[in-house]
Amino acid sequence: MATAIICEFNPFHNGHRYIVNRAKELTNEPIIAIMSGSFTQRGEVAVTDKFTRTKTALENGADLVVELPVTYAVSNAQHFASGGVQIAKAFECVKNLAFGCEDNNLRVLRLASEAIYNAEVNGIIKAEMQKGSYYPKALEKAVNAIFGADVAEVLKSPNNILAVEYIRALKGSQIKPVPIARKGVEHNSCEISENIASASLIRKMLRDNQDVTGLLPSVPEEITFAERLESIVMYRLRTMSAEELAKLPEMGEGLENRIINAVKCCNSLSEIIMQVKTKRYTYSRLSRIMAYALLGITEELQKKPINYVRVLGFNQEGAKMLRACRLPLITSVGKALRADNDFSEVLQAEIRSTDISALAYDTPKSVGRDFLQQIIKF
Repeated sequence: MATAIICEFNPFHNGHRYIVNRAKELTNEPIIAIMSGSFTQRGEVAVTDKFTRTKTALENGADLVVELPVTYAVSNAQHFASGGVQIAKAFECVKNLAFGCEDNNLRVLRLASEAIYNAEVNGIIKAEMQKGSYYPKALEKAVNAIFGADVAEVLKSPNNILAVEYIRALKGSQIKPVPIARKGVEHNSCEISENIASASLIRKMLRDNQDVTGLLPSVPEEITFAERLESIVMYRLRTMSAEELAKLPEMGEGLENRIINAVKCCNSLSEIIMQVKTKRYTYSRLSRIMAYALLGITEELQKKPINYVRVLGFNQEGAKMLRACRLPLITSVGKALRADNDFSEVLQAEIRSTDISALAYDTPKSVGRDFLQQIIKF
């Protein structure tokens, strides 16, 4: 038996180590980490490469690390959770899915997972947004009216929103949700408590060349800087037609024209996003759309189901779990592309994202690391 954790580990810090070890305590099972690769859910390049993060995770409690395809890793909470759960279900040995959240009350989380797709709730949300309300406020008001204040409170946190999406994605499966209350600080907090800081704060400290010793098990030797990719994204946007933009995920009717108009008069990504941003189109959603443009991820590509599992690293316990995988295992990208299969388009997107992320370092890296890097073994 095994427990899965869907994660970014961007970077792997003390809070992540706590979640991994707490999951082992609660389930007494080895851990499969289903981890984003080179880009993350918010559309940003990961602060350090996936192989470094894999090694740190294996050193600190994970037994097997596999890759969440970029077509799911860069997406909204529902699609992100769906991709992670698809991979968890591919392992016959996985009986639990553990995740960190602000509120580990499973009963309330289950109610919240029903609330966000409730017809009455969505009717109120639509009416509130027509009045000019922002979606988060409209959601809170609607859920409060139908399900009560305790359920509405749960949906204020991004980690809790992912938690309820995991629970929803698990419906109909034999995998049980295992919520774990986060320790120390809240998501995106600017404070440090008991040697635990949020991943966003640690990324900022790393990029500002501040000392992060003690906040994560090991400090990465090299990190990325998102601004190194800005000119490439601007190039993509300036050379894409409205028709090409319309094929990207999460595009609403007419949004492609708003982006085209903003590109004509703005000289930075932040300017474009702020000009296009509305109550409906949030900063995070628009950041993902910029990433879709950069990585060549269309709505059609994003909708492709997961039909392989890419192995990044494992220890002896993890090697045993690989035998329980129902999907084809990729241990060599080159061999996988040469084989007769129907997942090459998604895998090519993964390779492309790794090669693009290589340009985000102070000294750009060479292409082809997905072909050259050996699986991390312990």
